[in-house]
Amino acid sequence: MRRRDFTLGLGALALAGCATRPAARADDLLVFAYFTTGKGEADGLKLAVSEDGFAFRTLAGGRSLLVPQVGEKKLMRDPYLFADKGVYHLLWTTAWEGVTIGHATSRDLVHWSPQRAIPVMQDVPGTRNCWAPEAVRDPATGRHILFWSSTVDGRFTETAGTSESGYNHRLWSVSTADFETFSAPAPLYDPGFSVIDGTFAQAPGGGLYLIVKDETVQPPHKWLQVAKADSPTGPFGPLSPPFSPGWVEGPMSAQVGDALLCYYDVYKEGRWGAAMTRDMVTWTDVSARLTMPAGARHGSLLRVPRALVAAIV
Repeated sequence: MRRRDFTLGLGALALAGCATRPAARADDLLVFAYFTTGKGEADGLKLAVSEDGFAFRTLAGGRSLLVPQVGEKKLMRDPYLFADKGVYHLLWTTAWEGVTIGHATSRDLVHWSPQRAIPVMQDVPGTRNCWAPEAVRDPATGRHILFWSSTVDGRFTETAGTSESGYNHRLWSVSTADFETFSAPAPLYDPGFSVIDGTFAQAPGGGLYLIVKDETVQPPHKWLQVAKADSPTGPFGPLSPPFSPGWVEGPMSAQVGDALLCYYDVYKEGRWGAAMTRDMVTWTDVSARLTMPAGARHGSLLRVPRALVAAIV
């Protein structure tokens, strides 16, 4: 396939000239962006907040703060919230099958820009899906790496048939400097098995790590593992042994005290779990300490100023 950039008309987003948001402060709160299943997929973005990283309460009475309007099925699954230059960005899964991911921006998490469906995989024949998009800034280039999981028919045939419904995922990515022009999509991470729900985490002592879910169903894995990342585009070190039980998804992480917590959706049991580490090697199950919003599914975490959270009513 010929590599090229593609451009999306996002002029209304006007990111240039925005002041850079300060680093997280000690009194910032941990905000959880999530969706709920069923009708909630079309209701859109829900938010919750935590003082201590364990007990979360819903914001805005549990109502949606952004109703999805774009993409193949106009759904919102797997919302990923991040901040850049004074602007909050949201990425999300727009459909079970398709080539787009959703994107919108806000300054207060209540009022949002017009939504866009970014056609990240439109030029890759055989693409079936774009799931769980996230973003990370590459310090070497200053560009953002947008990444997600896709199955592309005819690719990575050595693991064909190891996931449900003929899926055979790898992590793919594009990069952007302005959220208007994007590089051509390319595989980001191939661990030799079907992999979804990639997310980056900063270790408590420093260093970047990639957390992924092994989507292999025969024999059943469905667990989380972690690999050291030299940069957001690799190279990546060897994967750790699983640190979660099987049949989980949607890992998201946050620094809580002197430890890193990785939260995950135990979707078959309708609950959340979490594991804590201080060295990215030894993990302790702290699931019993969690209080999560009813019905919350795969989402993301971000430190947000207390005053902004207080204004979300």
